[in-house]
Amino acid sequence: MAQAADATRTVILTVDDDPGVSRAVARDLRRRYGESYRIVRAESGESALDALRELKLRGDLVAVILADYRMPQMNGIEFLEQALDVYPGARRVLLTAYADTNAAIDAINVVDLDHYLLKPWDPPEEKLYPVLDDLLEAWRTSDHRPVPSTKVVGHRWSARSSNVREFLARNQVPYRWYSVDEPEGGRLLAAAGQDGQRLPLVITPDGAVLVEPEAPELAAKVGLATTPTADFYDLVVIGGGPAGLGAAVYGASEGLRTVLVERSATGGQAGQSSRIENYLGFPDGVSGAQLTDRARRQATKFGAEILTAREVTGLEVNGAARIVRFADGSAVAAHSVILATGVQYRQLPADGCDGLTGCGVFYGSALTEAASCQGHDVYIVGGANSAGQAAMYLARGAKSVTLLVRGPDLSASMSYYLIQQIDEAPNIFVRSRTVVEAAHGTDRLEQLTLRDSATGETERVDAQWMFVFIGAAPLTDWLDGTVLRDRRGFILAGPDLTADGRPPAGWELDRPPYHLETSVPGVFVAGDARAESAKRVASAVGEGAMAVMLVHRYLEQS
Repeated sequence: MAQAADATRTVILTVDDDPGVSRAVARDLRRRYGESYRIVRAESGESALDALRELKLRGDLVAVILADYRMPQMNGIEFLEQALDVYPGARRVLLTAYADTNAAIDAINVVDLDHYLLKPWDPPEEKLYPVLDDLLEAWRTSDHRPVPSTKVVGHRWSARSSNVREFLARNQVPYRWYSVDEPEGGRLLAAAGQDGQRLPLVITPDGAVLVEPEAPELAAKVGLATTPTADFYDLVVIGGGPAGLGAAVYGASEGLRTVLVERSATGGQAGQSSRIENYLGFPDGVSGAQLTDRARRQATKFGAEILTAREVTGLEVNGAARIVRFADGSAVAAHSVILATGVQYRQLPADGCDGLTGCGVFYGSALTEAASCQGHDVYIVGGANSAGQAAMYLARGAKSVTLLVRGPDLSASMSYYLIQQIDEAPNIFVRSRTVVEAAHGTDRLEQLTLRDSATGETERVDAQWMFVFIGAAPLTDWLDGTVLRDRRGFILAGPDLTADGRPPAGWELDRPPYHLETSVPGVFVAGDARAESAKRVASAVGEGAMAVMLVHRYLEQS
């Protein structure tokens, strides 16, 4: 039977222009879910939208929306597209005839469709209820479920407050932000017995008060898993970007006891992207957060453990075991390890930037700050895809977005489709051969000094927002002396280890290293941390899957 909803007013809405079909759908829904959910029926897209708007005004929750594809005036896809604006967290199902399956498949990308059902759905016990049970469970465990939110009180222009907000947002923990200067922020401080000298203040849904929390403490208090449930696994994946999530999905789905360890939030740099438009299967694009959320849910569905806010500081070999050590002194062991640590943005070498980081200067897209950029002039440093995607996203609300590019143009490092979009955007401007020489401000960014690298001339401009995307460095310093890396710190693997026809120093096996295997047998690398990797989301996911295949081969021969 269906589990009880999280609130008595939670709704399942169905819309079909055929009265007979509409009544039949509602009848089957009430039979299974009527005790736990309110079933709302409509017979046109417009009337269903009116119902959704009324539910929204009353504060009711909508868990699932089922819409028939063939409806006059407004078909099911058009309706679901508008319903997405009213209840973005509701799970969406399209009812369709066999002849319309192509339209249903297209809708997966247009409206982020969760499922489509062929009519007739008899018997519902086999064709309807299992699908809805899964969707309702996914809705209940998502950030759209009706739970009290975490509260964050801090200074608007504070790096630590910005870091806490970004950590919660990227880990999809619902929270409400209160400035220390607004009345409600002051009331929360008083209730917590704090004077506002130490911020940010975090109040969890159960009433726990955290003052200036570090990521591990915050993660544990808001319900994120931080401790492994076992001491030994088949596979430890280090890093939760596309490569790590791909490895976790394939490892767990193929029966390996898998744990993924992430120091901050799953998704990596890709998870911060506002829109990825060149990823296979998403012709209308997908946000990094959406892709990350789906991958994370997929990994946990197959049984992978995901640990957040755990920093790995060491890797040791003890016989057949690979020991992964954490910053707090604890450790976990496994037969094999996949290094998917990714990269981080390099710091901008300009005077004043360090002191203003988090106070107008941000590395990466910092999507939690996007709403505050409305109507402002924004500067983006960098000329690769991440910078272009951020420019397109921020340009929706910003007065202007200026891309500062060191080279002569964007063609050297940005995809052609993004260059075209930027050329067509009326409020995006590109300044080539321009570097940031200094950032100015007291409590926040106020101005930038820009230098034309061709002429040497400088110019001082007013600026409140600067987002930096200037290349990346691998997160591999902790592996020094353990696995071989190139001079830039990227991990060498497979053919790169045997370029001279000989195995790497210390290699004791009769065979050469597998394609993604490092200089330590049983330790593999995938994604951006690998030397000469493609630096693309699709290739990172593919390498994560390939690494698992090689793990199987390694385990079979060990």
